[in-house]
Amino acid sequence: MKVGIVYTSTTPELIETVNTEIRKNLGDTPEIADYQDPSILAEVRENGYVTAPAAARLVGMFMQAVCDGADAILNCCSSVGEAADAAQDLGKYTGIPIVRIDEEMCREAVRLGSRVGVLATLPTTLEPTKNTILRAAREMNRRVVLVDGLIDGAFGINQEQFKKMLCDKAEEIREQVDVVLLAQGSMAYAEQVIAEKIGKPVLSSPRFGAAALKEALHAKGMC
Repeated sequence: MKVGIVYTSTTPELIETVNTEIRKNLGDTPEIADYQDPSILAEVRENGYVTAPAAARLVGMFMQAVCDGADAILNCCSSVGEAADAAQDLGKYTGIPIVRIDEEMCREAVRLGSRVGVLATLPTTLEPTKNTILRAAREMNRRVVLVDGLIDGAFGINQEQFKKMLCDKAEEIREQVDVVLLAQGSMAYAEQVIAEKIGKPVLSSPRFGAAALKEALHAKGMC
């Protein structure tokens, strides 16, 4: 069994977190192949949306994973999540599911409360994540109110500073929300600390993405 993990921006800590969650769900059997193209997120940040060339390079990584023998693909960037949605038909045609790391997390947020806080460091991550939550709410016939938790100046700073900024922003919006969603996988290491600070559910994407990847492989009869 082989899984392809697609990143547009990453850190060693994020790769370790994602791989750990995959191993929790699938054991040591799967071969994990990483695909990275930081130019995609850089282009999205510069333009404020997923440009056609950026989307093409993303789909190119999906198709490279297919060519390399992946049985399923996990897309780890929320900023390009809607582009990953657009590639779903390719996944169905090839028989290689393309799983979004954040989709099931967004569904769980809708299950947990009607007021969802979304923490992100970039508007280009915040807006696609909000769109996914709203889509999930429509599909589940629920109404949600979204509370923005955009943290200016946090992109690229060290983990301890980042953790403090996340906690501060979560405390700032605590009374307005039932649940807090961390829009970027790189925030996962702070999930428990934030939950303890605000006393409300906090969700991060790697554990949900890994579980969804397992489900996609199970649907193929592979685990």
